[in-house]
Amino acid sequence: MDETKESLTFKGVAERLTLGITRILENMPGVVDVRFVEREPAEKRSLLSWEQKNTCILPEDLRDFYLTTDGFTLTWSVKLDNECVPLGCMMINSVARLCPLLQPVSIFSLPNAPSLADLDWEEDSTESGRGHAPAAPHFDSRSRIFELHSCGVNGKVCLVYKNCTPGVVAQQSEIWFLDRSLCWHLLTATFTSYYRLMITHLGLPEWQYAFTPYGPSPQAKQWASLYQPLTFSSELNFADPAGDSHLNKLDPTKAFKGKVKAPILKKKQSTPCSLGSAAKSQGSAVRHHSGGKR
Repeated sequence: MDETKESLTFKGVAERLTLGITRILENMPGVVDVRFVEREPAEKRSLLSWEQKNTCILPEDLRDFYLTTDGFTLTWSVKLDNECVPLGCMMINSVARLCPLLQPVSIFSLPNAPSLADLDWEEDSTESGRGHAPAAPHFDSRSRIFELHSCGVNGKVCLVYKNCTPGVVAQQSEIWFLDRSLCWHLLTATFTSYYRLMITHLGLPEWQYAFTPYGPSPQAKQWASLYQPLTFSSELNFADPAGDSHLNKLDPTKAFKGKVKAPILKKKQSTPCSLGSAAKSQGSAVRHHSGGKR
């Protein structure tokens, strides 16, 4: 009886954590193998230890999340030609895996070895031209960056503390996306907003690229149009008021309209009768001209 109560209680917690997305996925056509990994809550001492080690204060909503579950993993697949293909993945790293993006330099590394901090040299010259866009994080000591989710080969979602001073505890954080080209894109100002975005996008491949100027790949757009049609179409309208200005526009009335050819004037072919009459008239004209001379 107690085990049944505990399972029902955890099921209610899992339902609240996933915002009911598991039932929605299970009812979608072609979706199979929806898996939600159950995790125990993180201990308070592990959160305090993380803050002391990294000289950062966890945001309140992220702290409450870890006190409910130490990380989050929800995956689902689709069935194509009698084969299960992994597609969606929603993940939040545990406290133990909330590691700095930039690891300390090893004493065995070369003194002039290149690092991500070398990419910041051009930031200073381009920051003045950003306009109203938020300042991007730095790869050096000015920012403290921690990996929330490694999106495979597509990039990384990071918890970022900007404008940091060595030895001073950082408190203000944001959620940023680091793409494959090592460019930063702001996702949300709070962890709660990012969590809702992740659930809304169903963990589809490259969904974070919807918040970049170049967007996801054509294949990722096809998956989004299949399993997320409402959000996918609204994102297109949000990115462009016209909705399709980034697409090639085709006007069928012009594209398939044949070219107007200039009419070709055909010469009338002379018949034998007309040739004979013309010869007679020419001969009479010659005789008339010779008679006049006499």
